[in-house]
Amino acid sequence: MLFGNKQRFAVEVGEFRKQTATLRRVDIWAANRWWTCDDNLVYIPQFRTDVRDTLSWLRSATDLSLPFPGLSPAETHRRLLAADDGQREQFWFPMWGPTTDNITAHLFRLGESVIIPFEFWRPAHPFPDELGKIFVSELPEAEFLRVLEEMQEVLDTPE
Repeated sequence: MLFGNKQRFAVEVGEFRKQTATLRRVDIWAANRWWTCDDNLVYIPQFRTDVRDTLSWLRSATDLSLPFPGLSPAETHRRLLAADDGQREQFWFPMWGPTTDNITAHLFRLGESVIIPFEFWRPAHPFPDELGKIFVSELPEAEFLRVLEEMQEVLDTPE
């Protein structure tokens, strides 16, 4: 089941792994890039909790506006990574365990949209031309929340 648009943000929840209700294939895309190219098998109990935490974070009053006026989302992403002053953690996204630990990403709000700048960092990334590049996805926040909610609903449904 595919939720969202791969050019902006999408999640595909696939089959369970080998007759177990705890492992399931989940593929994630943003800016038409396959985030889960290294590991697309999730441990459902933990992944569900991580996604639920993300939804709570997004619905909270946390200020996710761009912290450096005048800088693009990509430059803001780069500056937050270089600064390492504790400020970047406010914008970390996603924190969904091994499935997404091959990327470094942030999430910002701009009006009614969310902006997700990200990059792949592993030297063994299967698409070498993507290394060292910052990709940026932008989509309406309501669409983003809907994708996460639909994914959460499917993950909450037993095999």
